[in-house]
Amino acid sequence: MLKIDFSPNEVESHAAEALEKLLREIPVLKLKPIQIGSEARDSGIDIMMRTEVSGKAHLLVCEVKQSGQPRYARDAVMSLRHYITEHGNAATPVFIAPYVSPDTREFCRQNGVSFLDLEGNARLSFGTVFIERVVPNKPAAERREFKSLFTPKSAQVLRIMLRDPKRVWRVSDLAKEAEVSLGHVSNVRTALLDREWAEVVPAGLHLTAPDGVLDAWRSGYEGPNAVQLRFYTVLHGIAFDAAARELFATLPQKAHAALASFSAANWIAPYARTGTQYFYADKLALNCIEKILRLSSASKGENVIVYLPRYQGVFLDLSEPAPGIHCTSPLQTYLDLSTNGERGKEAAEHLRRLKLAWQT
Repeated sequence: MLKIDFSPNEVESHAAEALEKLLREIPVLKLKPIQIGSEARDSGIDIMMRTEVSGKAHLLVCEVKQSGQPRYARDAVMSLRHYITEHGNAATPVFIAPYVSPDTREFCRQNGVSFLDLEGNARLSFGTVFIERVVPNKPAAERREFKSLFTPKSAQVLRIMLRDPKRVWRVSDLAKEAEVSLGHVSNVRTALLDREWAEVVPAGLHLTAPDGVLDAWRSGYEGPNAVQLRFYTVLHGIAFDAAARELFATLPQKAHAALASFSAANWIAPYARTGTQYFYADKLALNCIEKILRLSSASKGENVIVYLPRYQGVFLDLSEPAPGIHCTSPLQTYLDLSTNGERGKEAAEHLRRLKLAWQT
């Protein structure tokens, strides 16, 4: 859940101020004193605002939450609808939070609920009044929380879950499989539930929106956090493939290496060929790669790029699309391609259609 600098009461006060300020920008509106706190809560609503436009009265009933993620918006919408049904009011429901995420905005639109946040995003519709504002940037706290969901440790959890989104996981089993702590899995679980990308059933946790997870991961992906080494090899085509098979067959037991990016995609879902070969490897595998692929250093004209990742998560879910050929998973290959120019994006979408089209 997004951490904010306001207490619940402060959020309500700031929400009331933001709502009143927005409405005062409309000259034809007449505003009556706003109700917040205990008086409004007696009705099951956090804020009530009565307005009049062209002689017609309108009532805005508002639910305020400390998080604007879909999970909390859904609860707020249920409360607002319950109030309107119970009291028989022709009222306009409004959801307010410190920041209302794009997914939540869409959820509110689909459910006929107005929204407002303290960053300046708003959509209010009642009578002849319509206001819509979009602020392009996310608040710093939201960016930090979003980024934390795709840090290397969190990504290890997501990699495991995206192998089979329908699989139901207990936290302890997921932590063991992803090689992270129980606390780390718990944090990822909370973030997924807040965004309604997962749900809890009696047997445990499973993904309900794997495409939502992947879209968000791709949008924030910045490429491998790795040392990049550039080489040249005289091997090409069949000769290179044979050398790659020899490499993977003779790697030391604890060494890791895999074809990556365009090279992996050429085996997983061929689309765009390139004259450069890409690898992920650890230091233990590097000597073998240099020797078997007959690599020489290259300051320019390189045709082999080896990434030495700072985190080993990319090796958790390797694939073997052909006998003796080890590649990064379709997931990792998709992410890497998506940051590799227009050609890479096209190859990424081709791979996604073939290998990452989940049925949940």
